[in-house]
Amino acid sequence: MIPKGNWASGETPHGAAAAEAEEEAGVRGAICPTPIGSYRYRKRRSNGASLMFDVDVYPLAVTQELDAWKESGQRERRWFPLAEAADAVEEEDLADLIRSFGPSEFNKAARRNAMLAAVAEKSKVGPMFAWFQKLLPKTGGFFELFEAHAVSLVAAATAVSRLLEGGPSMADHVREIHEREHDADNVIRDVLTTVRRTFLTPFDRGAITSLIGSMDDAIDEMQATAAAIDLYEWTEFDQEMKDMAAIVVDSARLTAEAMPLLRDVAANGARLHELTGRLVRMEGHADEIHAAGLKRAFQSYGATDTLRFIVAREIYKHLERIADSFEDVANEIDGIVIDHS
Repeated sequence: MIPKGNWASGETPHGAAAAEAEEEAGVRGAICPTPIGSYRYRKRRSNGASLMFDVDVYPLAVTQELDAWKESGQRERRWFPLAEAADAVEEEDLADLIRSFGPSEFNKAARRNAMLAAVAEKSKVGPMFAWFQKLLPKTGGFFELFEAHAVSLVAAATAVSRLLEGGPSMADHVREIHEREHDADNVIRDVLTTVRRTFLTPFDRGAITSLIGSMDDAIDEMQATAAAIDLYEWTEFDQEMKDMAAIVVDSARLTAEAMPLLRDVAANGARLHELTGRLVRMEGHADEIHAAGLKRAFQSYGATDTLRFIVAREIYKHLERIADSFEDVANEIDGIVIDHS
């Protein structure tokens, strides 16, 4: 089973999910407020009735495993590969949700033929085409560069969520975000150089630069968020800020999953559309959280501590821009899918 339970009045569903994860499995981390889906199961109540319950499932990026927790004497905590986790649960809908979190298509994407080799195979020109291929300019390592940038994106997003937890390690998280942004800058320079030098590209040159540019915008805003927090020495973060950071973490994860799938857009078009749909939905949810957080900040200290409200608004602005950038990433991927699937 996965950790689950009910939520009390005044508690958010994703907040309750995080609390259940800590109580039942002894794990903490950034929980995305947007569910990945839901499933139904039957539960026997103490009065003997057997009733159906609907469960929303939220992704939690674990940053801490506790040695002791509330229900450690009642449950065993184990980590599973996704396929084994899907086989281990009893509910078919939950198994499908687990599989959708990282489907087989993700692994297949790493075993694609190069574009010209695929053309050769389909056209049956075989060795002669292979000989001709050697005379052509290289097609560039764009997919590897996309995936390398996504690695920095995920690491920076995770550091942002840890930064917004506060505590004595904030300076280290700020430093890591800056370092990850620097790594991403190196990647985008390689992409732009490769675009100029490459004769044959897997997608339109504009699509390549727009995609990597939108990804770079996301990590640039992460750096801007960290810089603002460091500049203003902000140490206490609203729950809405933490919720937006959790959306950023899951958006980065979805982006990282999408990158290898671009190696074969035709075969992976359906999954890519599913991932971009999730990114767009999460951006909309981030907008709602952003508005609620700003309103609460204004009500709390807008009239009594104007400077504090201004700084909070600045942090919210950068977090919203990160989410907006991931929507741009989704739009760029959708454009590629439409053109090449």
